[in-house]
Amino acid sequence: MAGFYDNLETRSDDQRAHDLSRDLPQQIANAQKNSAGFAVVLAGVDVGEITQVADLVSLPVLRKSDLSSAQKANAPLGGFAALAPKDIRHLFQSPGPIYEVGQKSHDWWRFGRFLHALGVGADDVVQNTFSYHFTPAGMMFENAAEAVGATVFPAGPGQTELQARAAADLGVTCYAGTPDYLNTILQKGDALGLDLSKIRAAAVSGGPLFPQIRQGYIDRGITCLQCYATADLGHIAYETEAMDGLIVDECVIVEIVIPGTGIPVAAGEIGEVVVTTLNPDYPLIRFATGDLSAILPGVSPCGRTNMRITGWKGRADQATKVKGMFVRPEQVAALLERHPEVHKARVEVNHDGQNDTLLVRLETESTECAGYENSIRELLKLRADVVLCPKGDLPRDGLVIADRRVTA
Repeated sequence: MAGFYDNLETRSDDQRAHDLSRDLPQQIANAQKNSAGFAVVLAGVDVGEITQVADLVSLPVLRKSDLSSAQKANAPLGGFAALAPKDIRHLFQSPGPIYEVGQKSHDWWRFGRFLHALGVGADDVVQNTFSYHFTPAGMMFENAAEAVGATVFPAGPGQTELQARAAADLGVTCYAGTPDYLNTILQKGDALGLDLSKIRAAAVSGGPLFPQIRQGYIDRGITCLQCYATADLGHIAYETEAMDGLIVDECVIVEIVIPGTGIPVAAGEIGEVVVTTLNPDYPLIRFATGDLSAILPGVSPCGRTNMRITGWKGRADQATKVKGMFVRPEQVAALLERHPEVHKARVEVNHDGQNDTLLVRLETESTECAGYENSIRELLKLRADVVLCPKGDLPRDGLVIADRRVTA
């Protein structure tokens, strides 16, 4: 499909920064005024001082556990929606449980941008195999297909033979679902002697897209692109035909931070994805996804100019139990806060054949371990060996806790 979804995709850095200096303070003010939850979280924040991405570091990070606790105390959304209850059209439940809001307005979850990049439009029939039950994924992609003018077959997951027959009977041109389920449908179609050759595009999410799976689709003439999203935030980032990283959606702000903290990582390092959405109905500010990724330098060859991320690199929740005690990234962050001369810390958990062992590696110019050993005992509630390393010695892989124990 020629062209871009809108002119936001090709803004210059200066124009994007100018627009953000207007939109970000407006969203902070909206959250303070219309969301009871954020009225507390952002109490005392001067919106005039939050005009660029770097300013967000002064605000607290909101975690799923915080949202879940707030929802238990103030059902159903913990006071974080900026909508009156009578104006909410959909409520969804994800594992936890945690509840999300959904609306029917045009491209509310913003996946239309992704489908447009895949070349999906008014001449397409989209077989939507994402679940319509409890979770919002099915509605997210239906809303997106409507945004680009496509026809939707709301199939949902499962019943593979019926899926294959419907795809053949309806002349489905685009599949929407998890990366591997299309392969299952195609194989069933082959076994039944069905013609599924009209399927030319696949919009996938919700699981890993392995190279061999994508190549299998390419061999059948199917373009397969993936996007990254969450039930809470909606669309976050997406592939284009360049298949060179994931381009951040125009209506979210992505930060990559040290897991367990709100502190940005150095350029190019892996860290936790923290997202601020500009959606006025559900203004999640500095929402921690729990996913790891990294910023990809440069601009996409496809012509879209927004920041890119490398894609999913694992989970940021690296909490692990050692000698009956949990060690969490937040505790490691507290250690760094107490000792600002330490540039980076990494906790390594091993087993010597009889007992768990704990090793803490610290990047610092200091040569004295005793103070660090005391802090570690106090903050981690465990004794550990300490190794001091020169700056730059530790891997930049997003891990602050590395569990090296081998389980049977």
